Amino acid sequence: MTQTNIQSSTGASPWRGRILIIVGAVMWSTSGFFAKAPIFDDWPEDSRGLLLAFWRALFAAIVLGLMVRRVQWTWKLLPMTATFAAMNWAYLTSLVYCESTLAIWLQYTAPVWVFLIGWLWFRDQPRWRDWMLLTFATVGVSIILRAELWGASPVGVRIGLASGLTFAGVVLMLRWLRDYDAAWLVFLNHVATAILFLPVVIHQQVYPTGNQWIYLVGFGVFQMGIPYLLFARALRTVSSHEASGLSLLEPLLVPLWVFLAWHNAADYEPPAWTTIVGGGFILAGLLVRYIHVRKSTFVKPKRPIEE
Repeated sequence: MTQTNIQSSTGASPWRGRILIIVGAVMWSTSGFFAKAPIFDDWPEDSRGLLLAFWRALFAAIVLGLMVRRVQWTWKLLPMTATFAAMNWAYLTSLVYCESTLAIWLQYTAPVWVFLIGWLWFRDQPRWRDWMLLTFATVGVSIILRAELWGASPVGVRIGLASGLTFAGVVLMLRWLRDYDAAWLVFLNHVATAILFLPVVIHQQVYPTGNQWIYLVGFGVFQMGIPYLLFARALRTVSSHEASGLSLLEPLLVPLWVFLAWHNAADYEPPAWTTIVGGGFILAGLLVRYIHVRKSTFVKPKRPIEE
């Protein structure tokens, strides 16, 4: 189904969906603010990522459960929740073997998979602007990864690439189920993730204390739950390949929030110059994609010829 068909079937403008994705990407990008917070320094470093993932998913599920309007069952929910859980496992496992910057950029190889699978499976017909965005984004991500991959663990890289493939699967699954209640879909995904990581919490016997609860609630609700809800709703009017391209705003903004929040921390490391250059290519692709749309959307109509 093409972008035009999506719009006609829902009766809504794709611009509303685009705004929802942008807002969601900005909220997603605050992950470094929460994950890098010194307040969690007393948690075991080797299992901190999995512990944070559990509490983030748990609090996201709690708030999303309150937003569910319709409980609907279909066999399609099984591959959706399995893919979402696999994405979380792959991404967090890649963090064990790779630097966090490399892990997130490996995950954001997802737009390539979304384009290819959406094109072959959903019969999407990307416009030339979409191909331009994909080209710029691919060059940008390649520049970043070429520097980040130097000396990286081969196992971590393979698992990181798997996180990109499963992230693409999540985008396509949410698109596949766009007629279902978005809050219900995202709620189930986070419940499955919490169940997946519960054994880690039981084994580690590490539980939040004091102000850690506040950070974890914010992590689950603001950084994870609500953004995924916005993203799922946006897929009703925005094609999957365009949504995945817009979501590239997340990794671009992550180092900005980390700098603003924790640049005085002893272990802070500024982004490499290759990240800045690669990010420039991605931003250029977004500008090429949407400046043309803006001009064509607001073009002044011609006056009719008087007979």
